[in-house]
Amino acid sequence: MKVILLKEVKGMGKEGDLVNSKDGYARNYLIPRNIAIEATPENLKKWEAAKKEEAAKKKQELDEANKLKEKIEKLTVTIKAKGGSGGRLFGSITSQDIANGLKDQHSIDVDKRKIELKDNIKNTGITQVEVKVYPEVSASLKVDVITE
Repeated sequence: MKVILLKEVKGMGKEGDLVNSKDGYARNYLIPRNIAIEATPENLKKWEAAKKEEAAKKKQELDEANKLKEKIEKLTVTIKAKGGSGGRLFGSITSQDIANGLKDQHSIDVDKRKIELKDNIKNTGITQVEVKVYPEVSASLKVDVITE
């Protein structure tokens, strides 16, 4: 029996998947517990319409992410920090500092967990930092660290 899953079922599929199930399992477990609905022609039409709507929404989000990527790659964030001789800083620049600088200087709000630093920045100068804008879209941001 074909069913459309309303919730994720381990070993069967994710929410929104169309799967084959044994008749007894579907009738006695999945359908009564509102985990799945039977794949009738009416339900299949609704399911296909929902899939198309979801695909359009993802495409729009991807387009917005690409625009944001282009915008971020043109920017440079300048961060002032206390430093000593030889370009070394007293302390370091973290992803939180970069996120705050991006928000303050360019009004772009990015979560600090989306900024990928291999290690905190401990020297002055320009550093390229990777910013995850969308799961498969990342931008390269220039961070200019100067001493106060």
